[in-house]
Amino acid sequence: MENKEFAYKKNRAEGAAEETDVTVNGRILRAAKGTTLGELLKKEGLAMPCAGMGRCGKCRVRAEGRLSEPDAVEQQKLSAKELSGNIRLACRTVILGPCQVEWETERDMEIRLGDRASFGGGEPLFDRLGAAVDVGTTTLAAQLYGKSGLLAQTGLENPQKAYGADVISRVERSLAGEGEALKKAVCGGIGTLLDELAAHAGVSAEQIDTLVITGNTSMLYLLTGRSPECLSHAPFQADWLAGEWTDGKALGLPCPDARVYFPPCISAFVGADITCAMLHTGLGESAEPELLADIGTNGEIVLNQGRELFCCSTAAGPAFEGAGLSCGMPGKEGAIFRVEWKDGHLESSVIGGGPAKGICGSGVVDAVSCLLQSGWLDETGFLEEDAVLAEGVELLQEDIRKIQLAKGAISAGIRTMLHRAGLPVERLAKVLVAGGFGSSLNMKNAISIGLLPDMEKERVVICGNAALNGAADLLLDGSRRNAAEELARRTVTVALAADEYFKNSYMEGMLFSDEDNSWEGEGL
Repeated sequence: MENKEFAYKKNRAEGAAEETDVTVNGRILRAAKGTTLGELLKKEGLAMPCAGMGRCGKCRVRAEGRLSEPDAVEQQKLSAKELSGNIRLACRTVILGPCQVEWETERDMEIRLGDRASFGGGEPLFDRLGAAVDVGTTTLAAQLYGKSGLLAQTGLENPQKAYGADVISRVERSLAGEGEALKKAVCGGIGTLLDELAAHAGVSAEQIDTLVITGNTSMLYLLTGRSPECLSHAPFQADWLAGEWTDGKALGLPCPDARVYFPPCISAFVGADITCAMLHTGLGESAEPELLADIGTNGEIVLNQGRELFCCSTAAGPAFEGAGLSCGMPGKEGAIFRVEWKDGHLESSVIGGGPAKGICGSGVVDAVSCLLQSGWLDETGFLEEDAVLAEGVELLQEDIRKIQLAKGAISAGIRTMLHRAGLPVERLAKVLVAGGFGSSLNMKNAISIGLLPDMEKERVVICGNAALNGAADLLLDGSRRNAAEELARRTVTVALAADEYFKNSYMEGMLFSDEDNSWEGEGL
């Protein structure tokens, strides 16, 4: 397969200076001849998880006009029916002249929004209208509040996805000179959310006077246009940990006069989103041991060890958020969200009840559990044959390997935190599961594949988007800022990169076995 040496290299060099019209979903944009549709559309939020290398096949668009002919990569990735229907891979299609492009935006995505927050004992941070925003690696989610309470909530995919599916890819792109583009992408996404929230509530976005924006440390660096250089190499010491104010104008938001508060981050690896999650769930308030697991791209784990707080980040990757898999997708209409083993075959349930287009995180966990149950998948991760979940949707051997890496990272992070504390899982009063698919996760299946420790259902609490909920808590009760700042100060980050126990647990955690390693530690 062609990779970096594109067949159209010469054409791009010859035509780069001349511009032409490209009509995108009815809007006329200007683009240089010789550039790809992908280069143009990534500025509009088109997802290219493989960073435009032609490997993932996710940047499908419908395109007509003066365009390059489908190359070998497109002919391999696209079916004859798709090619005859003018479906193209944006990253491989060169603009030669005027053309028309249509692509589905991800606005129908089932973003995991927060619960309705309530006013606390203190005064709210806003005067008339306030918004809470969670900037996730994969998704953005927001809520709008007035003095009467929640007015609206919405979400979309993080437009930075066009620059890579994970934090590392985006940090690399920022350091390569695309920092301003990354800032504009995510700030534009937040602006879109604010406009939609305001329209739903029958107000103007300009009337929003206060925002609380949370996210992991890297996301907040990219959002504010800071160089993430200090986050990219040892000793990984952040030179800014938020916990301060700016204004909407600095971020190019549709409410330029609004005050914007960034809750405090904990370290380079663990951000304000976890501070907010701890604040919302009350982690750290109990004298009993409790554990919070945010199952997302970064896989943060926090252990409350009887009022001592320790945290880590496991870099799990986006597999459990529906990214990076051959048929992976977010939890939106068309996604397989549940898989069951019935009468000797796999039976899938689809969001919206229509034809399946792909599989999201909760469906992935179910599918792996069912494949183990059926014997199609063994404990080492060997898949006897591709698992067909629906017409055109399947799990491949390469998908299983990515799932193993993500599952191994999460489980190893939990094991390592318990090991350091010398705590058997039986002593945990509860395990709090937060993150994108938490609310639709089948706990029995998550335990059966070794993603989470085996414990009574009553001790597992599904928290949904705890980061957004915590940001809303801060918005509605300004006095809780002190509590958030105290949590961030109290929490000690455990570096896993050089931890031998974590390394060993990671390797063992990639196995799909109930006998790989007990969920308890002997202490240090």
